[in-house]
Amino acid sequence: MEEPKEMQNEVMEPETITAAPEETVSDNTQQPLADTSAEATDNSEQTEDPSNPASPQETDELVEEEPHEDYTAMSREEMVEALNQLLLTDDITAIKNRVGDLKIAFNEADKAVKKAAFEKFIEDGGNKDEYVSSDDAVAEAYRKAYNIYRERRQKHIDELEAQKQNNLQQKNAILDELRQLINSEGETLRASYDAFNAIQDRWKAIGEVPRSELNGLWQNYHFLVEQFFSKVKMNKELMLLDQKKNLESKTQLCEKAEELILEPSISKAAQGLQSLREQWREIGPVPVELNDEIWTRFRNAASQIDQRRREYYEQRRDEMEKNQLAKEALLQQVIDLTSQKPTTPKGWTEATTAIDETFKIWKTIGAAQRQRNEELWKQFKGTIDQFYADKKKFFDTIKDEYSENLNKKIELCIQAEAIAKRDDWKKATEEILNLQEQWKQIGPVGKKMHEKIWQRFRGACDEFFANKKEYFTTLRSTEKDNLEKKEAILAELKAYTFGTDKEENLTAIKDFQRRWMEVGHVPIAQKQRIQDEYRATLNKLFEQLKITAREAEATAYRERIRNVLTDRKASSNERQNLVDQIQKLQNDLALWENNLGFLASSKQADILKQEFQHKMQKARQDIALLHAKIRMLDESMKESHDDNAQQGQTVNNKEENAAE
Repeated sequence: MEEPKEMQNEVMEPETITAAPEETVSDNTQQPLADTSAEATDNSEQTEDPSNPASPQETDELVEEEPHEDYTAMSREEMVEALNQLLLTDDITAIKNRVGDLKIAFNEADKAVKKAAFEKFIEDGGNKDEYVSSDDAVAEAYRKAYNIYRERRQKHIDELEAQKQNNLQQKNAILDELRQLINSEGETLRASYDAFNAIQDRWKAIGEVPRSELNGLWQNYHFLVEQFFSKVKMNKELMLLDQKKNLESKTQLCEKAEELILEPSISKAAQGLQSLREQWREIGPVPVELNDEIWTRFRNAASQIDQRRREYYEQRRDEMEKNQLAKEALLQQVIDLTSQKPTTPKGWTEATTAIDETFKIWKTIGAAQRQRNEELWKQFKGTIDQFYADKKKFFDTIKDEYSENLNKKIELCIQAEAIAKRDDWKKATEEILNLQEQWKQIGPVGKKMHEKIWQRFRGACDEFFANKKEYFTTLRSTEKDNLEKKEAILAELKAYTFGTDKEENLTAIKDFQRRWMEVGHVPIAQKQRIQDEYRATLNKLFEQLKITAREAEATAYRERIRNVLTDRKASSNERQNLVDQIQKLQNDLALWENNLGFLASSKQADILKQEFQHKMQKARQDIALLHAKIRMLDESMKESHDDNAQQGQTVNNKEENAAE
């Protein structure tokens, strides 16, 4: 993890650029670059002049830096590749910050690798005093690439210094030419002036010289310029023409300076102003009556740009203080988050999410003062690194649990795949849902296998429910036919003519009920309607035919008995079911009778007593009916047993006769 790029470099405010006042020229001296005005000798006036030769050195810090980049997420191999890619850039100065970022990130990653190697050495039983740390192939590749960068950078510095020395030699040669021009005789005024202008153009075209030589070189140059004008004593007309030309040039510089006031970038505005000051310094004098005016115009524009720069750096200082407070708060937040270690994977995940969110916020905050910024970053990064080290240690300890969970889930997959082939939909659905519940109860299996095992289990479940859906989709096509059948039975029941014999009427109704029950499912939307209409029709018939519900139920139960008599086990289960129902009702009666004893005499208690008595009367009737069903079942079972015995005897007689 690495400090975000925008936090690694503290903005340093350059020194305020001050300069000497604008030089003026007296009419009778005819020396455009000589300083003879009263303004130039007044040391008490605080003004800034762009002709100050020290200005370039004082504004170097305003140059906008090349971008930073975050390499902390890369592996060491990726960092080596990134460095080799940067070395393909022709301009070695354009990659300085990114190479620095890479160096910091690689050193951190390499330190972690060496630390792990040392711990492995100790774990394998080695003596720490005998341990010798060495670079591996990746580290050696990085050192090799970084040495190439250092050699190229040093070469660039050497070439730049050599160029400056060469420029110094060229400017010294021009100074010699200027001395020769001053000392030459016989040249016409125009020829001397043309030669002088050519020397000035060549002087301006030469690049930088060593900083230590700049001031002396500039003083010698202007001294010789003054000597030249003293010698040739240029006539006033030529001087005025030159001054007019200089006025036009300085006016253009004023306009450009005023445009820079609106430049959004403080750095670009300051750089542009410095360039204009250097150009101003190279331009000769203007007409004396306009000197103050043109200089004041340029100075006012420069002052506004300098004021913006000062305000910018004051604002930056305030922002840095606020950034420091914000980072201190985030550091404390991370310390609080990591003070207690989670005990579950979910807890680690939640803590990691909180840590990551905090780090995202950290990256949005600008830099604090350099020293404090580095201290805060070191503490912040160290706390987070320790958190991730603890997290790794925790998850290393639960690999066995993941393996066990994986085996459990594989077993569930096998069961689900078997269920997917079945067509006993109700039971199979219950089992598949039970498997899904079991799946939820099993812990994690790790990211590597999570998706694969889940897709296998889900595929089996999806296959089962797809088969079930296809089956019931086909089933619904028959539900419409069943609805039409039940509508026909209902219409037939409504139109049926019953006689006066109650038993025959019950038999007829029983036949309608049997036919009704034999019809399969109807559409769910029509189920309640058709059932309610069928039940209402039966109730109306019972009322018309004077048949009680108990008689109807008894008749229906006789039919049920005939169905279960063929199976001894079913008959036994049916009788036990009746006995269980009687026992439950008797228990309810005992409870209600006991509750009646606790009710006091009041209007509300009387209402409750009536409700209890109604329930008790209904229970007694149900018990009597259940006893009647048991008698009917016992009699039917006895008759069935006698019939079977009689049939057995008949069979035996036939077999004996046949034997005779």
